[in-house]
Amino acid sequence: MRKTRIMTAAEAVKMVPDGATVATGGFVGCTHPELLTAELEKRYLADGSPSALTLVYAAGQGDGKTRGLNHFGHDGMLKRVIGGHWNLAPTMGRLALENRIEAYNFPQGVISQLFREIASGTPGRLTHVGLQTFVDPRHGGGKLNERTVEDLVELVHLQGREWLFYKAFKLDIGLLSGTSSDSFGNISFENEVISAEALSIAIAVRNSGGKVIVQVERLVDDFSRDPKNIQIPGIFVDAVVVAPPGEHLQTFAERYNPNYIRQGDVATLALPSLENGPRRTIARRALAEITPGDVVNLGIGLPEGIALAAYEEGKLGDMTFTVEAGPIGGIPASGLSFGASTFPQAVIDQPYMFDFYDGGGLDVAFLGLAEADARGNVNVSKFSGRIAGIGGFMNITQNAAKVVFAGTFTAGGLEMDFVDGTLRILQEGRFDKFVQAVEHVTFSGDYARQKNRPVLFITERAVFRLTASGLELVEIAPGIDLQRDIFNHMAFKPAVSPDLRQMPAAIFK
Repeated sequence: MRKTRIMTAAEAVKMVPDGATVATGGFVGCTHPELLTAELEKRYLADGSPSALTLVYAAGQGDGKTRGLNHFGHDGMLKRVIGGHWNLAPTMGRLALENRIEAYNFPQGVISQLFREIASGTPGRLTHVGLQTFVDPRHGGGKLNERTVEDLVELVHLQGREWLFYKAFKLDIGLLSGTSSDSFGNISFENEVISAEALSIAIAVRNSGGKVIVQVERLVDDFSRDPKNIQIPGIFVDAVVVAPPGEHLQTFAERYNPNYIRQGDVATLALPSLENGPRRTIARRALAEITPGDVVNLGIGLPEGIALAAYEEGKLGDMTFTVEAGPIGGIPASGLSFGASTFPQAVIDQPYMFDFYDGGGLDVAFLGLAEADARGNVNVSKFSGRIAGIGGFMNITQNAAKVVFAGTFTAGGLEMDFVDGTLRILQEGRFDKFVQAVEHVTFSGDYARQKNRPVLFITERAVFRLTASGLELVEIAPGIDLQRDIFNHMAFKPAVSPDLRQMPAAIFK
């Protein structure tokens, strides 16, 4: 085998030419090559190169401020971005909103699988994911601004069905992160919480004739590791950069947490309590939608509280949590460690996790919502002058056996209390979430009806279900006035179930 060059980050990023198509790996703050992307930014600010890059990534990578993909957020550095989640890279989002770059938002799972298609030399990814949403070419094709004109998604008909075809393209540079490398460039992931789609990117770049650069924590002796533990074989690696001590973090929130990379009994964990308020109420009501034995996905944000609710009620053993990044089992981490799990039973590559999701493997999924409308459409991707992006939301919500949207009824300053058996709204949120028509269709109510799968909307004061005619109110909190507290804060009047029930009082206590 050939030896792989060991070089500094400054030397490595000089391999990136102007106009290159660059793929980066990672998930939020997990397994992202922060040293490399930071050094690439430093080079651009110093001499204006590399410029006019096309950036391709699946999961969002960043801290919402300066790290991760925020290093690319400079005028002239980017020409085009094809990404799954944008919210953690506001510097790039600003360029898209100001129409200064071409910007696409595709499902995270589709992009992670597209890397495999590029690797194998196929023309693209054929899938049902994205139909009847803003990614569908009949509704915009995933384009985020007027500058973005090239069609990268096609609607095709095959075997009597509609499908979306996401076009493949060549990759010039892969920027990846692992734990250990030998002199041959064989990369293992001992301390990484996930492998994400690192292998798929590496093969895709290699077979495109490009260069793969991997940031690692350390060098190890040749012939010293189990070959089955090599995540990226050295034949796919062109350069290895060893991070200085302390600069290769496990996540953006934690330098090293051993519980993310070992199995363990979740019953032995001491988890924090849910704070009193809407999040606790919603999480406890949502927990009732899990049947013992279910395989579950929890979205980032409020749905993360469902795991804490399960812990408090002694029900963690009733379900198996999964994270789209790859962990199966354990307790999903939150914040800038989202993507990891404490005491996972297994960790698989992200594209394979999305294979499982896309094929209908999830029993129930819990996601947040920014907007919902009368048809049951949900928007989490673009609203209020901000590009959040879809991440894995579209893969998950279109394919889980049951979908539960969990969020507060209004947003921005909502305060509530439960006194003498009744829920009282002390301060209403400034923004109503239930609108006449969502700005972006991230989840299609019409498509969900066609698939005939149960969809619920759980808030702190009401529960709705999706029916053939739209949203129907099925539960109301004790003490809530139907007109004052619900209808007055909706842009449409939902149907009311003739069997309208009261939300269980126990969830408020």
